[in-house]
Amino acid sequence: MKFDDLDKKMRVYETATDLCVLPGMFMIARLDGRSFTQLTKKGGQFEVPFDERFRNLMVATTESLMTCGFRVLYGYTESDEISLLFAPDEQLFGRKLRKYNSTLAGEASVQFSVRLGQAASFDCRISQLPNPEVVVDYFRWRNEDAARNALNSWCYWTLRNDGLNKQQATKRLLRLPVSEKNELLFQFKINFNDVPSWQKRGVGLYWEEYDKPSVNQMTGEEIMARRRRIRKDFELPMKGEYGEFVRSFLSERQTQGVT
Repeated sequence: MKFDDLDKKMRVYETATDLCVLPGMFMIARLDGRSFTQLTKKGGQFEVPFDERFRNLMVATTESLMTCGFRVLYGYTESDEISLLFAPDEQLFGRKLRKYNSTLAGEASVQFSVRLGQAASFDCRISQLPNPEVVVDYFRWRNEDAARNALNSWCYWTLRNDGLNKQQATKRLLRLPVSEKNELLFQFKINFNDVPSWQKRGVGLYWEEYDKPSVNQMTGEEIMARRRRIRKDFELPMKGEYGEFVRSFLSERQTQGVT
């Protein structure tokens, strides 16, 4: 059998289940660290409930995903997860889901592992959303999940540091309403309102333009050149205000300005 015929025969098995993101759909990738609970506890290398070094690893990994060839309008990270909003007309890989999932998971795993100095891996899944309002709802969902997780983590580790074991701390917090969790922390002189914003709301990454001094290569004249860079926002808004913040990345000017 000639190679071309063999190639055609075997490609069918590789592509028979290929699915593509439909035209006109907004695409968001969500990546999660695999077994990161064990990873972060290993060797006591990270502080609990939150650690700035771990946060910086996640932010750097998110930035690498925004600069590795995809047209990403907005990146968001909280805890051990990353969300990426792609430009509506993103066409890389013909919008094949398996290519996005495998490439993004691989890129995140490599970037995080190199910076950490040990093996770590991510999984990836793509959400296909029909309109801007659902996109806003998606990021509000993740933003509010960050706040919930932050409160639970602070309560859990406060109890652990007070002498309770894993089972006791978990049982103590079971079905405890938000108000009582805040009161629990207050008893240990911890005001949850004073916890750093990035712990409660996550970190947002997005493109911004800035002027950079440069030199005209033809004339030698000093000029200001317009450049783009990724801004890292550690003070994200909440609830409705955060919704409007996300909606701003879906404006015509923003979606057309990404390269």
